[in-house]
Amino acid sequence: LSGPTPCFLAHLLGERLVRRDGAEVDVPSLGDRVSLLALYFGCSQSGPCRQFTGSLCEFYSHFRRASEHKDELEVVFVSSDQEHKRWLDFVQEMPWPAVHFKDKRRKMKLWNKYRVTSVPSLVFVDAATGRVVCRNGLLVVQDDPEGLEFPWGPKPFAEVVAGPLLKNTGQTVDSSSLDGTYVGVYFSAHWCPPCRTLTRALLQSYHRVREAGQQLEIVFVSADRSEDSFKQYFSEMPWLAVPYSDQARRSRLNRLYGIHGIPTLILLDTEGQVITRQGRIEVLNDPACKRFPWHPQPVMKLSETNAAQLHEGPCLVLFVDAEEECELQPAQQLIQPIAEELLAIHKAKEEDTPLLFFVAGEDDMSDSLRDYTNLPEAAPLLTILDMSARAKYMCDVDEITPTVVKQFVSDFLEEKLKPEPI
Repeated sequence: LSGPTPCFLAHLLGERLVRRDGAEVDVPSLGDRVSLLALYFGCSQSGPCRQFTGSLCEFYSHFRRASEHKDELEVVFVSSDQEHKRWLDFVQEMPWPAVHFKDKRRKMKLWNKYRVTSVPSLVFVDAATGRVVCRNGLLVVQDDPEGLEFPWGPKPFAEVVAGPLLKNTGQTVDSSSLDGTYVGVYFSAHWCPPCRTLTRALLQSYHRVREAGQQLEIVFVSADRSEDSFKQYFSEMPWLAVPYSDQARRSRLNRLYGIHGIPTLILLDTEGQVITRQGRIEVLNDPACKRFPWHPQPVMKLSETNAAQLHEGPCLVLFVDAEEECELQPAQQLIQPIAEELLAIHKAKEEDTPLLFFVAGEDDMSDSLRDYTNLPEAAPLLTILDMSARAKYMCDVDEITPTVVKQFVSDFLEEKLKPEPI
């Protein structure tokens, strides 16, 4: 990790943070020493957060006492609390600073920027650039209590998965057999009904892709609660699995891809680089596998299977008067160049795009979304919806053109638009 740029850290966190005794922390001076920032997203009313805070306190105090890198790491609490007293009481338990309670806009920006959808979450970021180093810091605290693996940066998939992989016949193959193939890393468990539904669909896709001559292998990373459950579930699968007994390797893979929920299917290219984290949506949306290997689409058609992504951060949604998918194409082509440009800019920075793009036609899904967000029935209608902030932005123009869309996106990213409540 390179030395931090203080002005960037101040841009990310504000000029001042606050400690439990009320003392303020000067963020630019913090940036003089810190190379790694652990952003702790939590809430006082969450039992798991209160439990994790205790574990994190132990980890933090040991690291600050014993590690040769003790001055290079700082934890910052980013709360979702709505009541000041609850927040204040919770902060009293923490030896690290917090983003000010009143700075709600900055907190929301951090939740959106790092795609935080559940608590507790601990995201390690490079203090110089804000780039994600590790998405699942909860597993760092669990797996590396001594802090010996600092700075917990991502390792190549081949290194993390290295070792024997099981077939459901009981035979094993070495993980090197995955070299040069597309790989789906499948985090799933038998006790989870959505997992079993996805497994059935994935079986069809797996056979279809391989029958078409494509090199695809799946690696099952179990979250089952017993070896017997693992064996029962894995017996239905024709692909490979990390042995259930190898908990350390399963945990390292969870940490590598920042897994917070199942089922999750991560698709890797033949070099082991992530193509998409949304393999579940791709399998369900493309049962014929026409789009395999499922490179991200800059603009998505809103559907029941991808609607959950509306909660992952701000989304531009262009509503149009169309019932058939082919009728959505002009709307998709209208916003595609803007979406592609934004995607490319942030991919070059190794960052997630700050805005997802959707087109929505006349269907039940669109009607539900309009009702939930209290949008007018007009079509076409250009909006940006930020579900986690419960905010919406509408572009009130006579005609929607590429220039209008580009300006609307630019104004949103530069925080020039005034939000309306959802």
